[in-house]
Amino acid sequence: MANSTIKPQHLEHLDEHGFCVVPDVLTAPEVINIRKRLLAAADESNRRGVPTHIPSLDPNEANIRVFNLLDLDPIFLELMQRDEAVGFVEALIGDDFVVSNFTANIARPGAKSMHAHSDLGIVFPGPWLKPWSMNVLWCLDDVHHDNGATQYLPGSHHIKDAKEVPDDMLDRMRSFEAKAGSIIIMDGRLWHTSGENVTENEERAIVFGYYSAAFLRPQVNWNVLLAEKTRRNLSPRSRKWLGLNGTANMLSADFVEGPVQARGDAARN
Repeated sequence: MANSTIKPQHLEHLDEHGFCVVPDVLTAPEVINIRKRLLAAADESNRRGVPTHIPSLDPNEANIRVFNLLDLDPIFLELMQRDEAVGFVEALIGDDFVVSNFTANIARPGAKSMHAHSDLGIVFPGPWLKPWSMNVLWCLDDVHHDNGATQYLPGSHHIKDAKEVPDDMLDRMRSFEAKAGSIIIMDGRLWHTSGENVTENEERAIVFGYYSAAFLRPQVNWNVLLAEKTRRNLSPRSRKWLGLNGTANMLSADFVEGPVQARGDAARN
């Protein structure tokens, strides 16, 4: 997919460092609108009985996590499909991919770090030879070290096995920095963690679109999570990306009928 958002320097930085920052993808009014709707989605998630604090992920309730965004507000379906994101997915993974997850994290003052990990390592045991997954981080606030920016281990997208992770990984972490409206493209092999929000009054809101090669099992089962109303309104392209097309990798009935019939006739003769 041709996309003017993608510059050669973005792909070079992504290849060398495992991430790149693309500024000004969202306009200021878009940032305000999406952020407002994200907060409403968090409230709706709690109303539906889906907690926004997961003790196994975060030490305290200052870290708000919103899951199943695609079912909470159609604006997140729009983000999932935006050319600025999909162009990078196709450039890094290829056109045979799925949306593995689509979530958000709001780090409020006092939020602590989660465990360091690589996203590809969660779904694939290794060796990690290629960028078979990636994250698109939609920054809805300025992101910097003090307000809980995602921290990453430089060069760790070249790690092929968990045994290669250095013991002093946490000491070597660096923080992403990006302005509100930017997207951060992150190779799924890059080891990272959420940062601590040590500010007194700043929140840090990011939407995470996680995409992976189609042969990898998605983090979530969209057939189960998405309401029927949401599925009905999806475009064919979105259905494919969410793995909702039940006939994937199946031959058409017209093609199959001949050989099957022939085998049946042979068995009867």
